[in-house]
Amino acid sequence: MNLQALYKISYGMYIVSSKNKEGRFNGQIANTVFQITAEPPKVAVCLHKNNLTCEYVKECNMFVISILSKDATLQLIGKFGFKTGRDINKFENVRYKISAHGLPIVLDNSIAYIEVKVTNSVDVGTHVLFIGEVIDADVISDGGEAMTYEFYHSVKKGKSPKTAPTYIKEGPIEKGEEMMRKYECKVCGYIYDPQKGDPDNGIEPGTPFERLPDGWVCPVCGAAKEEFVEVKE
Repeated sequence: MNLQALYKISYGMYIVSSKNKEGRFNGQIANTVFQITAEPPKVAVCLHKNNLTCEYVKECNMFVISILSKDATLQLIGKFGFKTGRDINKFENVRYKISAHGLPIVLDNSIAYIEVKVTNSVDVGTHVLFIGEVIDADVISDGGEAMTYEFYHSVKKGKSPKTAPTYIKEGPIEKGEEMMRKYECKVCGYIYDPQKGDPDNGIEPGTPFERLPDGWVCPVCGAAKEEFVEVKE
């Protein structure tokens, strides 16, 4: 069985947010978001049981989906996708607004949002599928284009956290034409490719890992250089 076939299914990139009974916010990256009915409009989202956002949605019975644009940075995706709200406030230094129902709508790199009231949930093993009716929605940026999961992987070179519904353990990386060594983040699996560099953080293509500034960190999860290991090809 070739599980790579699952990569051919189309997904998007979203931040799903909610709050707990004390009014504390949390959110996470999700790719399994889809509309299931038109009248009334209903959507569904799949969240891992171990994620704090899943707990908040269960408490609140509401969630909001912020649809990310292609311009969304790896730093934003890393903050909401590879860090836990049990350790940090994910909304610190992130632009957001509060909805009429008290939920945080991410404005940074978002093109639209959908607010949902949960009407049903289904236990699907490692994850919970939340189904709900749309209670509010709006477009934040008319000119923006939504980021697809394929774009995130192929262009942004992002990785999937192990709690993602679509996570598949990847095999060895194919050898490129150049011999500059690639390095992998032990925390989130991000691959630093010297041929591509890290333009979002001022690292030009062609910069070997060994020449990265001491203060450089993983653009996805913020891990230090010491957390990287050489990729054996």
